[in-house]
Amino acid sequence: MSFVSPLYSSRFEHDACGIGAVVDIRGRKSHGTVDSALKIVEKLEHRAGKDAAGETGDGVGLLLQVPHRLMVKATGNLGIALGGERDYGVGVFFFPQDRVRRAQAQKMLEIIVDKEGLEFLGWRDVPVHPEVLGEKARSCMPHICHCFVKRPEDCARGLEFDRRLYVVRRVFEQSNVNTYIPSFSSRTIVYKGMFLVEQLRQFYADLTDPDCQSAIALVHSRFSTNTFPSWERAHPNRYILHNGEINTIRGNADRMLAREENMESTYLKGQMHKVLPAISKTGSDSAMLDNTLEFLVMSGMDLPLAVMIAIPEPWANDRAMSRSKRDFYQYYATMMEPWDGPASILFSDGDIMGAVLDRNGLRPSRYLITEDDMLILSSEVGVLDIEPERIRVKERLRPGRMLLVDTLQGKVVSDDELKEKYASRQPYGEWLDNNLVFLKDLTIPNKRVPEYTEEERQRMQKAFGYTYDEVKTGILPMARDGSEAIAAMGVDTPLPVLGKTYHPLFHYFKQLFAQVTNPPIDAIREEIVTSTTVYIGTEGNILRETPENCNVLRVNN
Repeated sequence: MSFVSPLYSSRFEHDACGIGAVVDIRGRKSHGTVDSALKIVEKLEHRAGKDAAGETGDGVGLLLQVPHRLMVKATGNLGIALGGERDYGVGVFFFPQDRVRRAQAQKMLEIIVDKEGLEFLGWRDVPVHPEVLGEKARSCMPHICHCFVKRPEDCARGLEFDRRLYVVRRVFEQSNVNTYIPSFSSRTIVYKGMFLVEQLRQFYADLTDPDCQSAIALVHSRFSTNTFPSWERAHPNRYILHNGEINTIRGNADRMLAREENMESTYLKGQMHKVLPAISKTGSDSAMLDNTLEFLVMSGMDLPLAVMIAIPEPWANDRAMSRSKRDFYQYYATMMEPWDGPASILFSDGDIMGAVLDRNGLRPSRYLITEDDMLILSSEVGVLDIEPERIRVKERLRPGRMLLVDTLQGKVVSDDELKEKYASRQPYGEWLDNNLVFLKDLTIPNKRVPEYTEEERQRMQKAFGYTYDEVKTGILPMARDGSEAIAAMGVDTPLPVLGKTYHPLFHYFKQLFAQVTNPPIDAIREEIVTSTTVYIGTEGNILRETPENCNVLRVNN
Protein backbone atom coordinates (compact mmCIF):
# COMPACT_ATOMS: atom_id res chain seq x y z
CA MET A 1 0.00 0.00 0.00
CA SER A 2 1.41 3.39 -0.97
CA PHE A 3 1.12 6.41 1.30
CA VAL A 4 1.00 10.02 0.11
CA SER A 5 1.45 12.75 2.68
CA PRO A 6 -1.62 15.01 2.90
CA LEU A 7 0.75 17.99 3.20
CA TYR A 8 2.28 17.36 -0.25
CA SER A 9 0.88 19.00 -3.35
CA SER A 10 2.46 19.02 -6.81
CA ARG A 11 1.60 22.71 -7.24
CA PHE A 12 4.41 23.60 -4.81
CA GLU A 13 7.09 22.09 -7.04
CA HIS A 14 9.91 24.45 -8.00
CA ASP A 15 13.56 24.00 -8.90
CA ALA A 16 16.86 25.89 -8.58
CA CYS A 17 19.31 24.24 -10.91
CA GLY A 18 22.41 24.50 -13.09
CA ILE A 19 22.18 24.96 -16.86
CA GLY A 20 24.62 25.00 -19.75
CA ALA A 21 24.88 24.94 -23.52
CA VAL A 22 27.55 24.39 -26.14
CA VAL A 23 26.69 25.43 -29.70
CA ASP A 24 28.70 25.41 -32.89
CA ILE A 25 27.38 28.60 -34.47
CA ARG A 26 28.21 27.39 -37.98
CA GLY A 27 26.31 24.13 -37.44
CA ARG A 28 29.33 21.78 -37.57
CA LYS A 29 28.43 18.54 -35.83
CA SER A 30 31.06 16.89 -33.65
CA HIS A 31 31.45 14.65 -30.64
CA GLY A 32 33.48 17.42 -29.03
CA THR A 33 30.32 19.51 -28.61
CA VAL A 34 28.62 16.66 -26.75
CA ASP A 35 31.71 16.01 -24.62
CA SER A 36 32.06 19.69 -23.70
CA ALA A 37 28.41 19.86 -22.62
CA LEU A 38 28.91 16.81 -20.39
CA LYS A 39 31.96 18.49 -18.86
CA ILE A 40 29.84 21.55 -18.09
CA VAL A 41 27.18 19.59 -16.25
CA GLU A 42 29.87 17.70 -14.33
CA LYS A 43 31.29 21.06 -13.19
CA LEU A 44 27.82 22.05 -11.95
CA GLU A 45 27.76 19.42 -9.23
CA HIS A 46 27.22 22.10 -6.57
CA ARG A 47 23.95 23.02 -8.30
CA ALA A 48 22.65 19.45 -8.36
CA GLY A 49 20.75 17.85 -5.50
CA LYS A 50 21.55 14.44 -4.09
CA ASP A 51 20.27 12.15 -1.35
CA ALA A 52 21.84 11.81 2.10
CA ALA A 53 23.86 8.78 1.00
CA GLY A 54 25.30 10.71 -1.93
CA GLU A 55 24.36 7.91 -4.36
CA THR A 56 21.24 9.27 -6.12
CA GLY A 57 20.77 12.67 -7.69
CA ASP A 58 17.75 14.86 -8.37
CA GLY A 59 18.26 14.55 -12.10
CA VAL A 60 20.65 15.33 -14.95
CA GLY A 61 19.97 15.50 -18.67
CA LEU A 62 21.17 16.40 -22.15
CA LEU A 63 19.33 17.62 -25.26
CA LEU A 64 21.09 17.43 -28.62
CA GLN A 65 20.45 17.07 -32.31
CA VAL A 66 19.61 13.52 -33.40
CA PRO A 67 23.05 11.93 -33.90
CA HIS A 68 22.43 10.46 -37.35
CA ARG A 69 25.66 8.46 -37.68
CA LEU A 70 25.13 6.84 -34.30
CA MET A 71 21.50 5.96 -35.04
CA VAL A 72 22.35 4.42 -38.40
CA LYS A 73 25.11 2.33 -36.82
CA ALA A 74 22.92 1.27 -33.89
CA THR A 75 19.97 0.18 -36.05
CA GLY A 76 22.02 -1.52 -38.78
CA ASN A 77 22.28 -4.75 -36.77
CA LEU A 78 18.52 -4.62 -36.09
CA GLY A 79 17.58 -4.67 -39.77
CA ILE A 80 16.12 -1.14 -39.65
CA ALA A 81 16.77 1.09 -42.65
CA LEU A 82 16.53 4.70 -41.46
CA GLY A 83 17.30 6.50 -44.70
CA GLY A 84 18.86 9.96 -44.75
CA GLU A 85 19.19 12.53 -42.00
CA ARG A 86 15.78 13.71 -40.72
CA ASP A 87 14.01 11.07 -42.84
CA TYR A 88 12.95 9.40 -39.59
CA GLY A 89 11.76 10.36 -36.15
CA VAL A 90 13.28 9.05 -32.91
CA GLY A 91 11.14 8.56 -29.83
CA VAL A 92 12.69 8.11 -26.39
CA PHE A 93 10.41 5.98 -24.20
CA PHE A 94 10.52 5.35 -20.45
CA PHE A 95 8.56 2.08 -20.25
CA PRO A 96 7.62 0.13 -17.11
CA GLN A 97 10.00 -2.70 -16.24
CA ASP A 98 7.16 -5.23 -16.30
CA ARG A 99 7.42 -7.10 -19.61
CA VAL A 100 3.68 -7.54 -20.14
CA ARG A 101 2.85 -3.89 -19.57
CA ARG A 102 5.81 -2.84 -21.70
CA ALA A 103 4.71 -5.07 -24.58
CA GLN A 104 1.17 -3.70 -24.37
CA ALA A 105 2.43 -0.11 -24.49
CA GLN A 106 4.73 -0.83 -27.42
CA LYS A 107 1.94 -2.50 -29.37
CA MET A 108 -0.37 0.44 -28.70
CA LEU A 109 2.24 2.87 -30.03
CA GLU A 110 2.66 0.81 -33.20
CA ILE A 111 -1.12 0.80 -33.77
CA ILE A 112 -1.37 4.58 -33.27
CA VAL A 113 1.52 5.22 -35.67
CA ASP A 114 -0.24 3.13 -38.31
CA LYS A 115 -3.59 4.86 -37.76
CA GLU A 116 -1.95 8.25 -38.18
CA GLY A 117 -0.68 7.23 -41.61
CA LEU A 118 2.97 6.75 -40.70
CA GLU A 119 5.28 3.76 -41.05
CA PHE A 120 6.73 2.24 -37.88
CA LEU A 121 10.31 1.03 -38.39
CA GLY A 122 11.23 -0.70 -35.14
CA TRP A 123 12.41 -0.60 -31.52
CA ARG A 124 15.87 -0.34 -30.04
CA ASP A 125 16.77 -1.08 -26.41
CA VAL A 126 19.05 1.76 -25.36
CA PRO A 127 22.38 0.40 -24.01
CA VAL A 128 22.69 1.51 -20.38
CA HIS A 129 24.77 0.71 -17.29
CA PRO A 130 22.42 0.49 -14.26
CA GLU A 131 25.30 -0.59 -12.03
CA VAL A 132 26.56 3.01 -11.82
CA LEU A 133 23.31 4.21 -10.23
CA GLY A 134 22.39 4.53 -6.60
CA GLU A 135 19.87 2.15 -5.05
CA LYS A 136 16.98 4.64 -5.15
CA ALA A 137 17.45 5.49 -8.82
CA ARG A 138 17.90 1.85 -9.77
CA SER A 139 14.76 0.75 -7.90
CA CYS A 140 12.52 3.05 -9.97
CA MET A 141 14.51 2.95 -13.22
CA PRO A 142 12.34 2.59 -16.35
CA HIS A 143 13.08 0.36 -19.32
CA ILE A 144 14.47 2.81 -21.89
CA CYS A 145 13.80 2.29 -25.60
CA HIS A 146 14.14 4.19 -28.85
CA CYS A 147 11.47 3.84 -31.49
CA PHE A 148 11.86 4.85 -35.14
CA VAL A 149 9.16 6.18 -37.47
CA LYS A 150 9.67 6.82 -41.18
CA ARG A 151 8.96 10.21 -42.74
CA PRO A 152 6.29 10.01 -45.49
CA GLU A 153 7.37 11.21 -48.92
CA ASP A 154 4.60 13.82 -49.00
CA CYS A 155 5.74 15.32 -45.67
CA ALA A 156 8.54 17.90 -45.55
CA ARG A 157 11.57 17.40 -43.32
CA GLY A 158 11.71 19.28 -40.06
CA LEU A 159 8.72 20.88 -38.37
CA GLU A 160 6.04 19.43 -40.66
CA PHE A 161 7.18 15.88 -39.89
CA ASP A 162 7.63 16.68 -36.20
CA ARG A 163 4.02 17.91 -36.14
CA ARG A 164 2.87 14.45 -37.27
CA LEU A 165 4.99 12.86 -34.52
CA TYR A 166 3.52 15.31 -32.00
CA VAL A 167 0.00 14.10 -32.78
CA VAL A 168 1.12 10.47 -32.41
CA ARG A 169 2.71 11.20 -29.04
CA ARG A 170 -0.31 13.07 -27.68
CA VAL A 171 -2.72 10.33 -28.72
CA PHE A 172 -0.47 7.73 -27.09
CA GLU A 173 -0.09 9.77 -23.88
CA GLN A 174 -3.84 10.07 -23.47
CA SER A 175 -4.36 6.33 -23.88
CA ASN A 176 -1.40 5.07 -21.82
CA VAL A 177 -0.47 6.37 -18.35
CA ASN A 178 2.37 3.96 -17.62
CA THR A 179 4.88 5.37 -20.11
CA TYR A 180 6.69 8.69 -20.27
CA ILE A 181 8.14 10.06 -23.53
CA PRO A 182 11.07 12.46 -22.98
CA SER A 183 11.27 13.33 -26.68
CA PHE A 184 9.78 12.30 -30.03
CA SER A 185 11.26 14.24 -32.92
CA SER A 186 13.27 14.04 -36.13
CA ARG A 187 15.48 16.93 -35.02
CA THR A 188 16.25 16.55 -31.30
CA ILE A 189 16.74 13.77 -28.77
CA VAL A 190 16.88 13.78 -24.96
CA TYR A 191 19.05 11.67 -22.66
CA LYS A 192 18.15 12.17 -19.01
CA GLY A 193 17.48 10.43 -15.72
CA MET A 194 17.68 10.44 -11.95
CA PHE A 195 21.46 10.78 -11.86
CA LEU A 196 24.34 12.41 -10.11
CA VAL A 197 26.15 14.70 -12.55
CA GLU A 198 28.91 12.23 -13.45
CA GLN A 199 26.44 9.36 -13.93
CA LEU A 200 24.86 10.77 -17.11
CA ARG A 201 27.98 10.02 -19.15
CA GLN A 202 28.49 6.66 -17.40
CA PHE A 203 24.89 5.45 -17.70
CA TYR A 204 24.20 6.03 -21.41
CA ALA A 205 26.70 4.21 -23.61
CA ASP A 206 25.56 6.34 -26.58
CA LEU A 207 27.09 9.48 -25.10
CA THR A 208 30.65 8.14 -25.13
CA ASP A 209 30.42 6.86 -28.71
CA PRO A 210 32.50 9.03 -31.11
CA ASP A 211 29.61 8.86 -33.57
CA CYS A 212 27.36 10.71 -31.11
CA GLN A 213 27.74 14.07 -32.83
CA SER A 214 25.77 17.30 -32.64
CA ALA A 215 26.16 21.03 -33.23
CA ILE A 216 23.85 21.84 -30.30
CA ALA A 217 24.04 20.39 -26.78
CA LEU A 218 22.03 21.66 -23.78
CA VAL A 219 22.59 20.27 -20.27
CA HIS A 220 20.83 20.58 -16.94
CA SER A 221 21.63 19.56 -13.35
CA ARG A 222 18.58 19.60 -11.14
CA PHE A 223 18.23 20.84 -7.58
CA SER A 224 14.62 20.22 -6.60
CA THR A 225 14.05 22.39 -3.56
CA ASN A 226 10.36 21.74 -3.01
CA THR A 227 9.71 18.48 -4.79
CA PHE A 228 10.66 14.84 -5.12
CA PRO A 229 13.20 13.73 -7.75
CA SER A 230 12.10 11.32 -10.45
CA TRP A 231 13.22 10.08 -13.86
CA GLU A 232 10.40 11.97 -15.57
CA ARG A 233 11.00 15.33 -13.89
CA ALA A 234 14.66 15.52 -14.85
CA HIS A 235 15.39 18.16 -17.50
CA PRO A 236 15.64 18.87 -20.40
CA ASN A 237 12.03 18.91 -21.44
CA ARG A 238 11.20 18.58 -25.12
CA TYR A 239 12.02 22.19 -26.02
CA ILE A 240 13.43 23.85 -22.92
CA LEU A 241 15.53 23.43 -19.85
CA HIS A 242 14.88 25.74 -16.98
CA ASN A 243 16.66 27.17 -13.95
CA GLY A 244 14.20 28.85 -11.61
CA GLU A 245 10.50 28.79 -11.06
CA ILE A 246 7.32 30.15 -12.59
CA ASN A 247 5.47 31.89 -9.74
CA THR A 248 2.34 32.50 -11.82
CA ILE A 249 2.04 28.87 -12.90
CA ARG A 250 -1.43 28.16 -11.54
CA GLY A 251 -3.00 31.10 -13.35
CA ASN A 252 -0.97 30.43 -16.52
CA ALA A 253 -2.08 26.80 -16.70
CA ASP A 254 -5.72 27.56 -15.87
CA ARG A 255 -5.93 30.27 -18.52
CA MET A 256 -4.37 28.03 -21.17
CA LEU A 257 -6.93 25.34 -20.40
CA ALA A 258 -9.75 27.92 -20.45
CA ARG A 259 -8.74 29.04 -23.96
CA GLU A 260 -8.94 25.57 -25.45
CA GLU A 261 -12.60 25.94 -26.42
CA ASN A 262 -11.65 28.70 -28.88
CA MET A 263 -8.31 27.32 -30.08
CA GLU A 264 -7.85 26.50 -33.73
CA SER A 265 -4.95 26.23 -36.16
CA THR A 266 -4.71 25.59 -39.88
CA TYR A 267 -1.62 23.45 -39.14
CA LEU A 268 -3.60 21.17 -36.82
CA LYS A 269 -6.89 21.28 -38.70
CA GLY A 270 -8.92 18.20 -37.85
CA GLN A 271 -6.26 17.14 -35.32
CA MET A 272 -6.86 19.60 -32.48
CA HIS A 273 -9.06 17.21 -30.49
CA LYS A 274 -6.20 14.70 -30.49
CA VAL A 275 -3.65 17.01 -28.87
CA LEU A 276 -5.81 18.77 -26.28
CA PRO A 277 -5.44 19.40 -23.42
CA ALA A 278 -2.31 21.28 -24.41
CA ILE A 279 -0.98 21.30 -20.84
CA SER A 280 -0.51 18.34 -18.54
CA LYS A 281 -1.34 19.66 -15.06
CA THR A 282 0.50 16.76 -13.46
CA GLY A 283 3.79 18.21 -14.68
CA SER A 284 6.07 20.71 -12.97
CA ASP A 285 6.01 24.44 -13.71
CA SER A 286 8.75 24.10 -16.33
CA ALA A 287 7.01 21.09 -17.92
CA MET A 288 3.81 23.14 -18.30
CA LEU A 289 5.75 25.99 -19.91
CA ASP A 290 7.34 23.45 -22.24
CA ASN A 291 3.87 22.06 -23.10
CA THR A 292 2.68 25.57 -23.96
CA LEU A 293 5.67 26.46 -26.14
CA GLU A 294 5.45 23.12 -27.93
CA PHE A 295 1.74 23.62 -28.60
CA LEU A 296 2.32 27.13 -29.99
CA VAL A 297 5.14 25.90 -32.24
CA MET A 298 3.07 22.99 -33.54
CA SER A 299 0.22 25.42 -34.19
CA GLY A 300 2.44 27.40 -36.57
CA MET A 301 4.34 29.88 -34.38
CA ASP A 302 8.14 30.26 -34.49
CA LEU A 303 9.81 29.08 -31.29
CA PRO A 304 11.55 32.42 -30.53
CA LEU A 305 8.24 34.22 -31.05
CA ALA A 306 6.46 31.83 -28.67
CA VAL A 307 9.14 32.49 -26.02
CA MET A 308 8.86 36.26 -26.52
CA ILE A 309 5.10 36.08 -25.95
CA ALA A 310 5.28 33.83 -22.90
CA ILE A 311 8.25 35.65 -21.27
CA PRO A 312 8.02 39.27 -22.45
CA GLU A 313 10.47 41.97 -21.48
CA PRO A 314 9.13 44.80 -19.23
CA TRP A 315 7.62 46.92 -21.98
CA ALA A 316 4.78 48.89 -20.38
CA ASN A 317 6.90 51.71 -18.88
CA ASP A 318 9.91 51.57 -21.21
CA ARG A 319 9.85 54.94 -22.98
CA ALA A 320 12.96 54.08 -24.99
CA MET A 321 11.26 51.12 -26.67
CA SER A 322 10.24 51.56 -30.30
CA ARG A 323 6.56 51.99 -31.08
CA SER A 324 6.48 48.82 -33.17
CA LYS A 325 7.86 46.69 -30.31
CA ARG A 326 5.49 48.25 -27.81
CA ASP A 327 2.52 47.55 -30.10
CA PHE A 328 3.76 43.99 -30.57
CA TYR A 329 3.93 43.30 -26.83
CA GLN A 330 0.63 45.04 -26.12
CA TYR A 331 -1.13 43.07 -28.84
CA TYR A 332 0.00 39.69 -27.53
CA ALA A 333 -0.57 40.78 -23.92
CA THR A 334 -4.29 40.77 -24.72
CA MET A 335 -4.01 37.07 -25.60
CA MET A 336 -1.50 35.62 -23.12
CA GLU A 337 -0.38 36.70 -19.68
CA PRO A 338 3.35 36.54 -18.81
CA TRP A 339 4.78 33.33 -17.39
CA ASP A 340 6.54 35.23 -14.64
CA GLY A 341 9.09 34.31 -12.02
CA PRO A 342 12.84 34.14 -11.46
CA ALA A 343 13.99 32.00 -14.37
CA SER A 344 16.75 31.44 -16.88
CA ILE A 345 15.57 29.35 -19.79
CA LEU A 346 17.42 27.70 -22.68
CA PHE A 347 15.45 26.43 -25.66
CA SER A 348 16.14 24.61 -28.91
CA ASP A 349 14.30 22.93 -31.77
CA GLY A 350 17.42 21.38 -33.30
CA ASP A 351 18.13 24.28 -35.65
CA ILE A 352 18.32 27.20 -33.25
CA MET A 353 19.41 27.60 -29.64
CA GLY A 354 18.14 30.47 -27.58
CA ALA A 355 18.33 31.75 -24.03
CA VAL A 356 16.20 34.23 -22.13
CA LEU A 357 16.06 35.70 -18.62
CA ASP A 358 13.01 36.81 -16.71
CA ARG A 359 12.26 40.53 -16.67
CA ASN A 360 14.04 41.04 -13.30
CA GLY A 361 17.13 39.02 -14.16
CA LEU A 362 17.09 37.06 -10.91
CA ARG A 363 18.77 33.98 -12.42
CA PRO A 364 22.31 34.63 -13.68
CA SER A 365 23.54 33.27 -17.02
CA ARG A 366 26.83 34.10 -18.72
CA TYR A 367 28.21 33.19 -22.12
CA LEU A 368 31.24 33.58 -24.32
CA ILE A 369 31.96 33.16 -28.03
CA THR A 370 35.30 31.82 -29.19
CA GLU A 371 37.33 32.70 -32.27
CA ASP A 372 36.31 29.42 -33.92
CA ASP A 373 32.58 30.29 -33.53
CA MET A 374 31.68 28.17 -30.51
CA LEU A 375 29.17 29.61 -28.03
CA ILE A 376 29.42 28.41 -24.43
CA LEU A 377 26.71 29.42 -21.98
CA SER A 378 26.10 28.47 -18.36
CA SER A 379 24.56 29.65 -15.13
CA GLU A 380 28.05 30.72 -14.05
CA VAL A 381 31.53 31.34 -15.45
CA GLY A 382 34.43 28.91 -15.48
CA VAL A 383 32.56 25.77 -16.53
CA LEU A 384 35.04 25.05 -19.33
CA ASP A 385 38.74 25.83 -19.52
CA ILE A 386 39.05 28.22 -22.46
CA GLU A 387 42.27 30.05 -23.20
CA PRO A 388 41.69 33.83 -22.92
CA GLU A 389 43.19 34.46 -26.36
CA ARG A 390 40.48 32.24 -27.92
CA ILE A 391 37.63 34.34 -26.51
CA ARG A 392 36.12 36.88 -28.90
CA VAL A 393 33.04 37.89 -26.87
CA LYS A 394 32.32 37.59 -23.16
CA GLU A 395 28.87 38.69 -22.01
CA ARG A 396 25.92 37.94 -19.77
CA LEU A 397 22.23 37.52 -20.41
CA ARG A 398 20.33 40.64 -19.50
CA PRO A 399 16.84 40.90 -17.96
CA GLY A 400 14.10 40.45 -20.54
CA ARG A 401 16.62 40.05 -23.38
CA MET A 402 17.02 37.08 -25.67
CA LEU A 403 20.15 35.44 -27.07
CA LEU A 404 19.62 33.41 -30.25
CA VAL A 405 21.98 31.26 -32.31
CA ASP A 406 20.79 30.18 -35.76
CA THR A 407 22.94 27.25 -36.89
CA LEU A 408 21.31 27.22 -40.35
CA GLN A 409 22.40 30.79 -41.06
CA GLY A 410 25.57 30.38 -39.01
CA LYS A 411 25.18 33.51 -36.90
CA VAL A 412 24.17 34.96 -33.54
CA VAL A 413 21.01 37.06 -33.85
CA SER A 414 20.95 40.12 -31.60
CA ASP A 415 17.99 40.88 -29.34
CA ASP A 416 17.09 44.09 -31.18
CA GLU A 417 17.31 42.49 -34.62
CA LEU A 418 15.20 39.50 -33.58
CA LYS A 419 12.44 41.46 -31.88
CA GLU A 420 12.21 44.19 -34.50
CA LYS A 421 11.87 41.45 -37.11
CA TYR A 422 8.84 39.95 -35.39
CA ALA A 423 7.41 43.34 -34.36
CA SER A 424 7.38 44.57 -37.99
CA ARG A 425 5.77 41.44 -39.44
CA GLN A 426 2.20 42.61 -38.84
CA PRO A 427 0.45 46.00 -38.37
CA TYR A 428 -0.01 45.42 -34.62
CA GLY A 429 -0.56 49.12 -33.91
CA GLU A 430 -3.34 49.34 -36.48
CA TRP A 431 -5.00 46.23 -35.09
CA LEU A 432 -4.90 47.70 -31.58
CA ASP A 433 -6.33 51.06 -32.69
CA ASN A 434 -9.22 49.38 -34.49
CA ASN A 435 -10.10 46.68 -32.00
CA LEU A 436 -8.81 47.39 -28.46
CA VAL A 437 -11.51 48.53 -26.06
CA PHE A 438 -10.62 50.44 -22.86
CA LEU A 439 -12.80 50.39 -19.76
CA LYS A 440 -12.57 54.19 -19.49
CA ASP A 441 -14.23 54.52 -22.89
CA LEU A 442 -17.29 52.47 -21.92
CA THR A 443 -20.40 54.51 -21.14
CA ILE A 444 -21.62 54.44 -17.55
CA PRO A 445 -25.24 53.33 -17.14
CA ASN A 446 -27.47 56.23 -16.20
CA LYS A 447 -28.62 54.72 -12.93
CA ARG A 448 -28.83 56.29 -9.52
CA VAL A 449 -26.30 54.99 -6.99
CA PRO A 450 -28.17 53.23 -4.18
CA GLU A 451 -28.07 54.98 -0.80
CA TYR A 452 -28.39 53.43 2.65
CA THR A 453 -29.24 54.75 6.05
CA GLU A 454 -26.54 54.50 8.73
CA GLU A 455 -28.30 51.52 10.29
CA GLU A 456 -28.62 49.73 6.91
CA ARG A 457 -24.97 50.45 6.09
CA GLN A 458 -23.74 49.04 9.40
CA ARG A 459 -25.86 45.94 8.90
CA MET A 460 -24.44 45.43 5.41
CA GLN A 461 -20.87 45.96 6.63
CA LYS A 462 -21.37 43.40 9.37
CA ALA A 463 -22.91 40.90 6.95
CA PHE A 464 -19.96 41.23 4.57
CA GLY A 465 -17.30 41.01 7.29
CA TYR A 466 -16.08 44.62 7.46
CA THR A 467 -14.37 45.59 10.69
CA TYR A 468 -13.89 49.01 12.26
CA ASP A 469 -10.17 48.97 11.43
CA GLU A 470 -10.83 48.13 7.76
CA VAL A 471 -13.31 50.99 7.45
CA LYS A 472 -10.99 53.44 9.20
CA THR A 473 -7.65 52.49 7.59
CA GLY A 474 -8.83 51.18 4.23
CA ILE A 475 -12.15 52.55 3.01
CA LEU A 476 -12.04 56.09 4.45
CA PRO A 477 -8.58 56.97 2.97
CA MET A 478 -9.75 55.75 -0.43
CA ALA A 479 -12.97 57.76 -0.24
CA ARG A 480 -11.33 60.88 1.21
CA ASP A 481 -7.95 61.03 -0.59
CA GLY A 482 -8.14 58.44 -3.35
CA SER A 483 -5.20 56.64 -1.74
CA GLU A 484 -4.73 52.97 -0.99
CA ALA A 485 -3.63 51.77 2.41
CA ILE A 486 -0.07 50.44 2.77
CA ALA A 487 0.50 47.39 4.94
CA ALA A 488 3.16 44.78 5.61
CA MET A 489 3.03 41.33 4.01
CA GLY A 490 3.11 39.66 7.42
CA VAL A 491 -0.26 39.00 9.05
CA ASP A 492 -0.55 37.88 12.66
CA THR A 493 -4.31 37.35 12.69
CA PRO A 494 -5.69 33.80 12.72
CA LEU A 495 -6.49 32.14 9.43
CA PRO A 496 -10.17 32.63 8.54
CA VAL A 497 -10.86 28.91 8.84
CA LEU A 498 -9.51 29.01 12.43
CA GLY A 499 -10.86 32.43 13.42
CA LYS A 500 -13.82 33.09 15.70
CA THR A 501 -15.22 35.98 13.66
CA TYR A 502 -17.07 35.94 10.36
CA HIS A 503 -14.94 36.45 7.23
CA PRO A 504 -16.01 37.15 3.67
CA LEU A 505 -15.22 34.49 1.08
CA PHE A 506 -12.20 36.27 -0.40
CA HIS A 507 -10.35 36.19 2.94
CA TYR A 508 -9.98 32.43 2.52
CA PHE A 509 -7.74 32.89 -0.52
CA LYS A 510 -4.07 33.72 -0.08
CA GLN A 511 -1.41 34.92 -2.50
CA LEU A 512 1.24 32.38 -3.47
CA PHE A 513 4.79 33.49 -4.18
CA ALA A 514 8.29 32.00 -4.09
CA GLN A 515 10.07 32.36 -0.76
CA VAL A 516 12.66 29.58 -0.82
CA THR A 517 14.81 29.73 -3.93
CA ASN A 518 14.81 33.38 -4.99
CA PRO A 519 18.43 34.56 -4.87
CA PRO A 520 19.30 37.77 -2.97
CA ILE A 521 19.38 40.93 -5.04
CA ASP A 522 22.84 41.77 -3.66
CA ALA A 523 24.36 38.38 -2.90
CA ILE A 524 27.87 39.62 -2.02
CA ARG A 525 26.70 42.21 0.46
CA GLU A 526 24.21 39.86 2.07
CA GLU A 527 26.91 37.25 2.59
CA ILE A 528 29.44 39.67 4.12
CA VAL A 529 27.24 41.91 6.28
CA THR A 530 25.64 39.85 9.02
CA SER A 531 24.59 42.65 11.36
CA THR A 532 24.34 46.42 11.49
CA THR A 533 24.38 48.81 14.46
CA VAL A 534 22.23 51.92 14.12
CA TYR A 535 22.46 54.78 16.63
CA ILE A 536 19.25 56.73 17.13
CA GLY A 537 19.34 60.13 18.79
CA THR A 538 16.96 61.43 21.40
CA GLU A 539 14.85 63.10 18.70
CA GLY A 540 14.61 59.93 16.66
CA ASN A 541 17.27 60.91 14.12
CA ILE A 542 19.92 58.42 12.93
CA LEU A 543 23.46 59.46 13.96
CA ARG A 544 26.71 58.69 12.14
CA GLU A 545 28.91 58.35 15.25
CA THR A 546 28.33 56.92 18.71
CA PRO A 547 27.22 59.82 20.96
CA GLU A 548 26.22 59.83 24.56
CA ASN A 549 22.58 59.53 25.58
CA CYS A 550 21.33 57.69 22.50
CA ASN A 551 19.35 54.55 21.85
CA VAL A 552 21.17 51.67 20.14
CA LEU A 553 19.28 49.53 17.65
CA ARG A 554 21.14 46.43 16.44
CA VAL A 555 19.76 44.85 13.29
CA ASN A 556 20.68 41.26 12.39
CA ASN A 557 20.34 40.49 8.66
